[in-house]
Amino acid sequence: MKDNCCIFLCFTVETSDISAREATQIPLMNEPTYYITTPIYYVNAEPHIGSSYTTIMCDILRRYHDLLGFKTYFLTGTDEHGEKIFREAQAKGRDVRQMVDEISQTFRSLWPQLNITNNDFIRTTEKRHIEVVQQILQKTMDSGDIYEAEYGGNYCVACERYYSDRDVEANPGVCPIHESKLEFIKEKNYFFRLRKYQDWLREKIESEPGFLQPEQYRREVLSLLREPLEDLCISRPAERLHWGIPLPFDKNYVTYVWYDALVNYVSALEYPDGEKFKTFWPNATHMIAKDILRQHAVYWPCMLKAAGIDCFKRLRVHGYWTAGGKKISKSLGNALDPRDEVARYGLDVFRYFLAREMSFGADGDYNAQALVARNNAELANDLGNLLSRVTAMIEKYCGGVMPDVQNPTEEDTALLTQLQGLADALPDHLENTTVHVFLEKVMQVVAATNRYVTSQAPWTLMKAGNIERVSTVLAVTSQALCGFGQLLYPVMPEKMAALLAAYGQGKPERLTLAPVTPGTKIEPAKALFPQLELAEKPEAASAPVADAKVEEKPKPPVAPQKPEIEFDDFAKVDLRVATVLEAERVPKTDKLLRLTVDIGFETRQIVAGIAEHYTPEQMIGRQIVVVANLAPRKLRGLTSQGMLLASRSGGNVFVLDPNAQSLPGSEVS
Repeated sequence: MKDNCCIFLCFTVETSDISAREATQIPLMNEPTYYITTPIYYVNAEPHIGSSYTTIMCDILRRYHDLLGFKTYFLTGTDEHGEKIFREAQAKGRDVRQMVDEISQTFRSLWPQLNITNNDFIRTTEKRHIEVVQQILQKTMDSGDIYEAEYGGNYCVACERYYSDRDVEANPGVCPIHESKLEFIKEKNYFFRLRKYQDWLREKIESEPGFLQPEQYRREVLSLLREPLEDLCISRPAERLHWGIPLPFDKNYVTYVWYDALVNYVSALEYPDGEKFKTFWPNATHMIAKDILRQHAVYWPCMLKAAGIDCFKRLRVHGYWTAGGKKISKSLGNALDPRDEVARYGLDVFRYFLAREMSFGADGDYNAQALVARNNAELANDLGNLLSRVTAMIEKYCGGVMPDVQNPTEEDTALLTQLQGLADALPDHLENTTVHVFLEKVMQVVAATNRYVTSQAPWTLMKAGNIERVSTVLAVTSQALCGFGQLLYPVMPEKMAALLAAYGQGKPERLTLAPVTPGTKIEPAKALFPQLELAEKPEAASAPVADAKVEEKPKPPVAPQKPEIEFDDFAKVDLRVATVLEAERVPKTDKLLRLTVDIGFETRQIVAGIAEHYTPEQMIGRQIVVVANLAPRKLRGLTSQGMLLASRSGGNVFVLDPNAQSLPGSEVS
C-alpha cells in the first residue's frame, strides 16, 4: 500500500507558527481502488457476535481506505441455498422461501444499526447471481473441468461438505466443526477437477506471502496442499434436494451450495462486463472466519482459474469469538445477540472492543468485564477525560476560541511526531489487517498526550501569567485530539464525530492531521465515554417473579493463604509493567511460552506456563505485570529472567495486566 499512498509530516520546527502549516496531504496515483467483502451469511439462524465482528471489521477497513483516498466498494449478503437450509425449513414446518426472506432481512436490517456502510447486499436467490453461477458452470463444463461420477463418503449437512477419514481421525464419524454425527451418502454427481489446479495454487501461495494472512493460515493451507486433493463434488440430485440453482447442463441436479455461494463476490460486480467488475475486482479482499478457510483458500481460487477469471488479491482470516473458551456459534446454541450488547454498552464502545480485543487471526474471548475495563480505562479515563479537560481549559483560559502555537519546544514537536508516526504506520496495518495493533498504538499516544498535559501543567503556567505557553500547550494538545478523532473515526464514527464537532470540524473525508484554525470557536465537551458498570443480562420473560429461590452453586475451592510475611519482605519485590514484543511456544512442551518483553530499561526473556490458555498471537503486544527482580532460573534449557503475574480460577489462568496503557517499566504498587 505504501506504493499507492503516503502521509507526510504536517509540521516543522523551522517556524514558530505551527498553526500556519499546510494540512497533511496524501498523494495518490490513479485513484487506487479497494474492494472488501464479508462471507455471505447462512440464513439458518439470525446474526450473532461472530458475523457482527466480520462485518464491522470490513466496515472499519473500508472507512480507513476512504480516509486514505481510495475508491472503495463493500459487499455483504446472505447465502440462501443448500441442504441445511432446506432441512431447517422442513424441521420448522415452514416454506423455505419465506424463511430465507425473513432471516435475510434480519441481516440486512442489523447492519445499519451497527453503523455499517456496505454498498451492496447480495442474496444467492437473486436472478443476477443465479445467471452468473450458471454461466461460470457452463464455461467450466465446456473446458472439460467438470465430469460425472459416483461417490460415497461421510457428509456433514451443517458444513455441506464431505469429510475424509483423515479429516476426522481425532474423532471418527463426527464433524470437527459442529460436533454432529456425519452421514454416509453415496450417489452419482458432477465433480470439478480441483486436483488439476493443486500445483498452481500451491505455487501461488508460496510465491505471494501477502495473498493469504495471517501466516498460520497460510502455513495450514500449504500443509493441506502437500497431500493430494480430491476432486470437488459440485452437485446434488434434485430428487433429493430441489432447493438450489439448477445445473445449466443437467436439470436433474442443483449446484453444490459452496460452488454457488462463492460466486457472489463476482456476480455482485456484474461479471463479466460490468464496470464495477473491471474497477474493483483487481483489488478484491475477502475477509472470513477460519472455519471456511478451505472453501476460500482452495476451492475459490481454483474455480476462478478454471473459469479464466483472475484471482482475488487478498484473503484475510480471523479466529473465533469464544465464551468461556467455547466457540460462539449459532449451531452450538451459545450465540450472543449484538443488539443486546449495543443496548447495554453503546454502539461505538461495542465496535471498539471487537476491533481492539481480538488479535486478528487468533481466537478472542467475548468478556463483558474486559469490555467495561477497556471503556473505563482507555476511552473514558484517557481519551474522553483528556477532551473534557482541554476544551474546558480553552474555555477558561482562552475565551473559548482556539489558541495559536508560539515558539514550539522539543516536547511539543515530539508529541506531534508521535501523532504523525501513527498516520505513517496506518497503511501497513491495513495491508496486514493488524487494526488491533494500530488501536493499541493510538491509545499509547493518547496516554502520552495525557502525560504531556500533566508535565506542561497549563494551570500552573496560567498562574504564572505565561499565557503564550498556555496557548501553545492547549493548541498542540488540541491538534493531537483532532488527530485521534480522525484516526479513530472508522472504528467509532459517532463518538469521534462528536469529538471533532467540539473543535468545529465535520466528519473527516480525508486523513489530514491538520491543526484547528486559530480563532475557531471551541465548545467545552461533555463526557464522551461515561464510565460503565457490568450490566445484568435481562431475565427471560417466562421466568417466575415471586417466591423464587435461587439455587446456590457450590463455590470453587480457594487455595489456602500462604504464611504471613513482613512488609519489608514484600517491599523487596519489584513489580513492573512490561510489553510483550515476541511470543512463541517452547518446543516439546504444551505448557510453556517463551516471551520477549520490554520492561523499560531493558529487553528480557521470560518463560511462562500459560501455553494451554493463551496463544502466542494473543500475547504479542499485550501489557503484563512482571516480577522484575526475581533471580533468573532455567526452564527447559531456557533462562527465564522474571515472572509474569496471573490468577487461576476453576482451571482457567488469566494473565494480569495494568488495565490502562502504561509505559514499559512503570512501577506497580
